[in-house]
Amino acid sequence: MRKVELSYDFAARRQDGWVRNALMDLLHAVQEQGSISGAAKALGLSYRHVWGELRRWEQQLGHPLLVWEKGQRARLAPLGEKLLWAERQAQARLAPQIEALHAELERAFAVAFDDSAQVLTLFASHDDALSLLRAHAVNEAQLHLDVRFCGSVDAIAALNAGRCALAGFHTSQQPGLGSVTQRSYQPLLATGRHKLIGFAERSQGLMLAPGNPLGLRSMADVVRRRARFVNRPQGSGTRLLLDELLARDAIAAGDVPGHDRDEPSHAAVAQAIASGSADAGLGIEAAARARGLDFVPLLQERYYLVCLKEALDAPPIATLRRLLQGDGWRQKLAALPGYAPWRSGEVLSLKAQLPWWDLPPKRKRAP
Repeated sequence: MRKVELSYDFAARRQDGWVRNALMDLLHAVQEQGSISGAAKALGLSYRHVWGELRRWEQQLGHPLLVWEKGQRARLAPLGEKLLWAERQAQARLAPQIEALHAELERAFAVAFDDSAQVLTLFASHDDALSLLRAHAVNEAQLHLDVRFCGSVDAIAALNAGRCALAGFHTSQQPGLGSVTQRSYQPLLATGRHKLIGFAERSQGLMLAPGNPLGLRSMADVVRRRARFVNRPQGSGTRLLLDELLARDAIAAGDVPGHDRDEPSHAAVAQAIASGSADAGLGIEAAARARGLDFVPLLQERYYLVCLKEALDAPPIATLRRLLQGDGWRQKLAALPGYAPWRSGEVLSLKAQLPWWDLPPKRKRAP
């Protein structure tokens, strides 16, 4: 059994949110570049160092990691492929926790060096734009967003329990959807107690293997062609969205192959499809594009931030609202695939913005 140790380092800037591993970096570079010399150049290392490290790891693991054939690109041996895919899937699954750990460490050191640093605790449904916003807030206003990714329902519940100052959730604006979402969100929100803050519009749809080999365009196609689906956990906004789509199209959850398999984030769903262990999943366009997947948009939704009324003008939330309304943030958000600024930083009405708020409640259908 191989043991794993984690460590962290100080750096001028973070390249990505993953925990680095030298062997995995080597394997990924060889896979991408098709040669040891290309991998060495991409990593800024010498050919001799990369060659020596690969040989050392092959001896330690007792199996070849690379395959060389004369006149062909270097490629990963079966063990090398398994190691890389397993590590990438594990990292994608742990991404929310890794991001939270990064934020906690950076917040702790920021406060240690500067007593005036502002900290804002935010529980939210997993979202690539929030990760982008965290770096922007630190750089522009020394505002540290302590982001804890969890399902939308759990995020609002955490806000009501006093465990965070701000929560993030998302909901479709498409006519005909809303009953499942209403049953989940409305009991947690109250006019006069909560205030919405506009954040973004984003595209949700099917994440698919490159080229969309099964020709999937809808959830009905997923069922008809028995595509292996990967879901999001109960309580997540995307799981609610799937339930809405299935109810609208009169599809039973049990008819979706893989409905019971779930992954904790959009990135983990995308990685499962990229690895070939699944054919389709519902998620955001940014996660699909980041892993070279095809994406079929199904609908647009709005992502909101929500706080208690009395906290609206507290300094950290006021600072965040100001940042969200700035041109710098709007430009960064617009550059993210599938995202667009939408009344960012504005205080909004629950009743006016949530399309299902005044719908007559529907009884939950028996499974």
